[in-house]
Amino acid sequence: MENYPSRLRNAADRFLTLIKTKGPLSAAELASELGITSEGARLQLLKLAEEGLLQAESISKGVGRPVQKWSLTAAGNARFPDAHTELTLQFIQTIKNVLGKEALEHVVNAREKNQFEKYSKALDGVTGLENRLTSFAAIRSTEGYLAEWRKEGDTYYFIENHCPICCAATECDNICTSEMRTFVNILGEELNVSRMEHIINGARRCVYKIQAP
Repeated sequence: MENYPSRLRNAADRFLTLIKTKGPLSAAELASELGITSEGARLQLLKLAEEGLLQAESISKGVGRPVQKWSLTAAGNARFPDAHTELTLQFIQTIKNVLGKEALEHVVNAREKNQFEKYSKALDGVTGLENRLTSFAAIRSTEGYLAEWRKEGDTYYFIENHCPICCAATECDNICTSEMRTFVNILGEELNVSRMEHIINGARRCVYKIQAP
């Protein structure tokens, strides 16, 4: 199930967002998703590749011709929100150098408190795990995370296909720890929440596994 709000303003955005959220795709797969012809998809892909936003890789799957899959380049990823990366990094480095790591931890804790209060207010009155996941995904998507959730059997997966604060989280790993605590508090402390994939560790997305105890 996909629950992130649409940000698809034009053809380029539609292609880039699909590849961002679903991973490498072929022209045929993109054509099917968008309801256009394969030729139309190929022309748009070539245009985006010329602009340096996409790159192609031939993938062999047993017998038959290799399939060409398209993925985002660094420039393509840069088209998504980065939450003022340079300024954020400057603030983090300044706090570390001038006030020390303990002060930075206080800042992260204060951010966590503010985030929790914001999410709690937005989700007030929203009952049921699936309803809360849907609302939470919508909130996180407005913040640039391209969030969605899926259910497989009795297990839920909360997926964030983009991290607009990735550079800040790389510079200050306490941010990701803080995010995890917020997730647990928002979704319910009685649930088991674990991070299965992590963008700052090289994964394409962040994935949280949610299970009842």
